Amino acid sequence: QVQLVESGGGLVQAGGSLRLSCAASGSIFSINSMAWYRQAPGKQRELVARMPNSDSVSYADSGKGRFIISRDNAKNTVYLQMNSLKPEDTAVYYCNAIMRTVVPGQYIYWGQGTQVTVSS
Repeated sequence: QVQLVESGGGLVQAGGSLRLSCAASGSIFSINSMAWYRQAPGKQRELVARMPNSDSVSYADSGKGRFIISRDNAKNTVYLQMNSLKPEDTAVYYCNAIMRTVVPGQYIYWGQGTQVTVSS
């Protein structure tokens, strides 16, 4: 069974930092794009950062200059370093990956989410 497991969320004061991790496990043949999304209460899920491959990254405007996405392909893990956190960054953060597994085809997988709360 293929799964994505996030960790690293928590409560932090405004201006602080957190590092989220997301590890993919199971019968994985290959991982294409990996990304982080977030969903605040009462709002739609939104893209935070995407890493289609090791040489390409993109960020939503909300995180530019503050967030850094990175991948460790050997560990099937994606990270999100979040600096200068603001109360409006408070949300459940979800990991997303497009993977080829034992099931024919390429599919999108989601993690269970990790809560990030930034106090003012």
